[in-house]
Amino acid sequence: MKISVFFRLLPLSGILLTACTVTQPPIGTGSADTPQWHAREQQLQKLGHYQTRGSFAYLTNEKKVYARFFWQQYSPDNYKLLLLNPLGTTELELFVEPNMIQLTDNNGKKYLSNEPESLIYQLTNMNIPLDNLRSWIIGLPGHAKDFQLDANYLLKTVSDKKKGEIWRVNYQGYDTSITPALPTRLELMQGNNRIKLKMDNWTIQ
Repeated sequence: MKISVFFRLLPLSGILLTACTVTQPPIGTGSADTPQWHAREQQLQKLGHYQTRGSFAYLTNEKKVYARFFWQQYSPDNYKLLLLNPLGTTELELFVEPNMIQLTDNNGKKYLSNEPESLIYQLTNMNIPLDNLRSWIIGLPGHAKDFQLDANYLLKTVSDKKKGEIWRVNYQGYDTSITPALPTRLELMQGNNRIKLKMDNWTIQ
């Protein structure tokens, strides 16, 4: 079930991953065993319905994929992920809800699976840790026990081992104009794989 050319490779000039103004993480480290972090953690866990859009880059030694993305979370186990080319055409649409996962490719063909990470890898050869990404994208460590906070008790780094793979996440900026503050840029690394996300805006309901 491989697709030889799933994404048209997009020029880096069309995806300005570093052209936005963000609040840089402050120097210093906050403890996770504090009321400040527990209060923030609870705030983030209560976020039930939100959406964000921005730039996506998947970089390896063998391939480079650039796209626009749109993430809409309806509930903890119900979300939609869109990857679009610069013309606004859908390259991938993933819809996840309990007991049903559907992926639509850029030809409109639909696939069903109970493992979205495996399905995306089979179709695109991209290793995307979706289970944890749902938490990481809003600034929670997910299942990871190894993480650091900055001086403002915002998540700074995460390290998580899954199926023999170690994923590391670096947070490079937050939007502190909203409550709770949410990430604007993060980078995920696993071996030679890198995923860069830049969130242009957040909508919280």
